[in-house]
Amino acid sequence: MKRRGPYPGKRAFDIVVASCILLAALPLIVAAAIGVLLTSPGPVFYRARRVGKDGRPFLLYKLRSMTPSASGTGSSITQVGDPRVFPFGAVLRKYKIDEFPQLINVLKGDMAIVGPRPEDPGIVETYYTARDRETLEMRPGLTSPGAIYYYTDLERKLEGDGSEAAYATRILPEVLAVEHVYLARETLWYDIRIVCRTAWAILLTMIDRDASLRPPELDHIGKKTPDRQPATGR
Repeated sequence: MKRRGPYPGKRAFDIVVASCILLAALPLIVAAAIGVLLTSPGPVFYRARRVGKDGRPFLLYKLRSMTPSASGTGSSITQVGDPRVFPFGAVLRKYKIDEFPQLINVLKGDMAIVGPRPEDPGIVETYYTARDRETLEMRPGLTSPGAIYYYTDLERKLEGDGSEAAYATRILPEVLAVEHVYLARETLWYDIRIVCRTAWAILLTMIDRDASLRPPELDHIGKKTPDRQPATGR
């Protein structure tokens, strides 16, 4: 599916929404930061290298959820029950509180509110096909159809194996398939719906309800399995 291009006012939408959420969530962010300081020695924030628009790398901000000794070690993929995550960090990850600092990335222009899930440079270099790289034509998002699908359904497929290879074969094709649907249908109303779907998924998780949500984007994906031969390798 060909991308139609960003709708008029998308950047304004990003700035307004990011500013409002950041102001509303500031007390929660401060409380979470204090919690990180009290429960795990080390810095409050973690900066992760990710691939942005047009393949340009940027530093993505998060509240730290792993022990300092785990930084830069092991797989770039975090699986359910990952031993590198300290207990309070697991709570932050479960409810997506660790991702609130990414609103700063949105205000800086590194990211959008809605856009393809930002990936580690190693994943992009090793596993992305030429078609997958089309998702790099726009800013990555704080949320997206692929990010919601990963959060509600796909992440559990990595239990017992959080390797990058497992992620690339079990999850990445499905995530990118629904991201391509978004790229072809991007509108303001679509972005608003995705923000609402994200909030609903997090709410279901908070009240311990099954957050499994079948993405409507799956109805627009052809039955043909995409070629997973990487365009380049390390």
